[in-house]
Amino acid sequence: MASPVGATSVQLDVRDAAGKPLSEAVVFLESPEAARLVKPTVGAEMAQESKQFQPRVLVVNRGSEVAFPNLDKVRHHVYSFSPAKKFELKLYAGTPANPVLFDQAGVVLLGCNIHDAMVGWILVVNTPYHGISQNGKLNLDNVAPGNYRLRTWHPGMAVGAAALDQALVVPASGAVPVALRLTGLTP
Repeated sequence: MASPVGATSVQLDVRDAAGKPLSEAVVFLESPEAARLVKPTVGAEMAQESKQFQPRVLVVNRGSEVAFPNLDKVRHHVYSFSPAKKFELKLYAGTPANPVLFDQAGVVLLGCNIHDAMVGWILVVNTPYHGISQNGKLNLDNVAPGNYRLRTWHPGMAVGAAALDQALVVPASGAVPVALRLTGLTP
């Protein structure tokens, strides 16, 4: 994506209730202008490997197709009953011929009917400004100036909980530092 005129960087520091850096937090900036810039994510995959979803948390733009390759020697039966996307990939090995289309924003909780311990999440967002924190850090680059809703979600939040929401103004120049603290997370 080309850099918008006056684009800046939002520099996020994401921590848990104890102040420890938090990985796997999905942070995204929503606005009507951002929604108009959304294009499907290309090449998105949620693999199954060692009887786990890889990655455990995936974020894609609304309208994206996600492939579900099974890299294990055992078969999997992937499903979701989430309101944002209900689907089922019945017992299979290899890669299903058709990827799954995620056309509605929201949190999609994944499971496997064969392996109950397998849990994964796909966050479908309606903005090109998103990412996943690593060791508490995340930079959202090339953000156009404007008024946004800064939304934060983590797999440790209660099932069905909405992403945390706060206003954020991104100016035409200069980096925007943001400190986030997520409380009430389960391990």
